[in-house]
Amino acid sequence: MPHTELLAGSSAFAALIWWVVPAAGLIGAIGYVIWISKFKSKFETETSRSVGQFQRFQDSFRDTEIAEQQSVEPKPDKDSLL
Repeated sequence: MPHTELLAGSSAFAALIWWVVPAAGLIGAIGYVIWISKFKSKFETETSRSVGQFQRFQDSFRDTEIAEQQSVEPKPDKDSLL
């Protein structure tokens, strides 16, 4: 294979890469933006629902703790018995 054919084939391949790689990146970016805009509201509602459930879960412990503190009668001090 002569040296000139190798360079010609190599430059054509390099030119193809310089067009294909950015084009693939652009198509991927556009696809990602469309996917995000289409499914964003669905993920937001699921996230807020999950956060709400977690907050209710945490509040259940707080409510139980407060109820236990209120139901326990205070013990008299040994000084007040005198």
